[in-house]
Amino acid sequence: MTIKTRQFSIEGMHCQGCVKGVTQALQTLQGVGEVKVSLEESLATVQFNDNIISNEKVIKAIEDAGFSAKEVK
Repeated sequence: MTIKTRQFSIEGMHCQGCVKGVTQALQTLQGVGEVKVSLEESLATVQFNDNIISNEKVIKAIEDAGFSAKEVK
């Protein structure tokens, strides 16, 4: 099992409701552990098992919640 921690920049969040929506969307994904979403930094820090879920699926979950996202390299 390989646990990775990645950061994703998020565009479009403007309130704590947005933060809650992104957090919930990510926490429902199988293989995702800890999730921290910062409104001030427009950033999500996600810990996940990359044998179960990919960066692309994390980004898709954020986009499905109504926001734009990309991995911070």
